[in-house]
Amino acid sequence: MEFYRAFGTTELVFVAAFALFYFLYLARVIRIARQLNTPFHSVFFKLFLRTALFALLIFALLGPSFGDARKEVQSVGKDIMICVDLSKSMDAFDIQPTRLEKVKFELKKIVSAFNSDRIGLIIFSSEAFMQCPLTYDQNALNLFIETMNTGLVPPTGTDFGPALELAVKKIEADDASSVRQTKSKVLILISDGEDFGENTQEIAREIENKGIALFTLGVGTEEGGRIQANGGYKKDRQGNIVVSKLNSRSLRSLASQTGGQYFEINASRNDVARLINTIGQIEGEFREARFIDVTANRYFYFLGLAIVLLVLDILISVHTFRI
Repeated sequence: MEFYRAFGTTELVFVAAFALFYFLYLARVIRIARQLNTPFHSVFFKLFLRTALFALLIFALLGPSFGDARKEVQSVGKDIMICVDLSKSMDAFDIQPTRLEKVKFELKKIVSAFNSDRIGLIIFSSEAFMQCPLTYDQNALNLFIETMNTGLVPPTGTDFGPALELAVKKIEADDASSVRQTKSKVLILISDGEDFGENTQEIAREIENKGIALFTLGVGTEEGGRIQANGGYKKDRQGNIVVSKLNSRSLRSLASQTGGQYFEINASRNDVARLINTIGQIEGEFREARFIDVTANRYFYFLGLAIVLLVLDILISVHTFRI
C-alpha cells in the first residue's frame, strides 16, 4: 500500500488533539464515577468506536493507494525541428524589443505547447549549426533559446539552404529510434526573409518529395528597422544607415512550394498561436507501448467505513453512570 501524502505535522496535530481531549474526557468520567461509586467500564466501548473512526479518517486523509491493475501506455508524438535565423538583420528594432528577442519569447511558447514531442534547434545565417538535437528536455531547450544571439553565427548574410538541408539530415537520422513515417515530422523556418542562397529551391523540392511539413514564420515589418551596432547603427559602405525590411515573398514561396503555410510576426500581428494550432492538428506517430502498474487512491473506502462508524456512534447510547 502506498500513500498520496506522508504522515506529517497536520496529522500529528490531529492525533495529539484527539488523544489529549479524549484523555481529559475519560479522566473526568472516571473521577465522577468513582465519587458516585458506579461502574464506568462501558465508556471504553465508545473509546474503541471513536478511536477506530478517527483512525479511518486519518487513513482517508493520507490517501491510501493500492491495486494490481496494469495499464498500457502508448507514446505518440512528432519530431519538430526549428531553424532560427541569427543574421545581423534579426537585431532590427521594428519589432520590440528586437526581432530576435521577440522570437526567443515566442519560441518558449512553442516549446511549452509541444511538451510531449521532440524538438530540436538549428541556428543559421549563411551557414547552419546544430544548437540542440531533438529532445524532450524543455529545460535544455529553453536554455539554448535564452542564449541565442547574432554573434553565434558568421555575419555574412542569410541562406536558407544549409539550415533546411541540415534539418532534413538530422530529423531523418533518428528513424531507427523514432517515428518511421514523415507525416509526423515538422520543420519551422524563422527568418526576416532575406534569403541570399542559391540552392534553397532544390532543398525545398527534397522536403516536398519526402512529405515533411514545412512552416515559415516571417519576423519584421515592411517599413523595416535599423540595426544597432558598435554603439550606433549599422551602415552600408556609403555610410548610410541600413534599414532591414521583412521580405515575406521568399518565405511565402518556400511554404507554398512545400505545401506548408506562412505565418508572420509584425508590429500589429502575431501568428504564433495559429502556428501552434496548425502543428497541433498534425497527427503524431506511434513510438512505443509500455505496461505500467496502476494504483488508485482508495480513500473513499476508509471514509465510507468511518461514516458507518459515525452513524453507529450516534445511534448507540451508552450509559456512563447508573444511580
